[in-house]
Amino acid sequence: MTASHTGATRSIPGLVAPGVHVDDDVGADITGSTTVLEVLRMFPDGRAARLMADIYFPCAHCGGAVREPLTLAARRHKRDARAVLDAFRALRDGYPDAELVARAAERHPERWKR
Repeated sequence: MTASHTGATRSIPGLVAPGVHVDDDVGADITGSTTVLEVLRMFPDGRAARLMADIYFPCAHCGGAVREPLTLAARRHKRDARAVLDAFRALRDGYPDAELVARAAERHPERWKR
């Protein structure tokens, strides 16, 4: 466990989930099973957090972010999972264009009726 200069830890003691320890390799590929925490760690410059804000995902502030894959987050927030994945994958080349962000932000409640 690593402590910062503020005393905060960068890992979660006792939690068994990929990407939570400071020395975990989170990889570079974004798949449907990539967790919210992993994508945040892939882009420490804040691009992933900014995209989450732009598509109205409060995931960066949720306890489920550690284990929740992007596709489940998309479903939970009634978004098209493919559009969400495409938007996050576009972070590799900078930032997704406005059209892609709009597609990822568009709600589709009819797809996720219970």
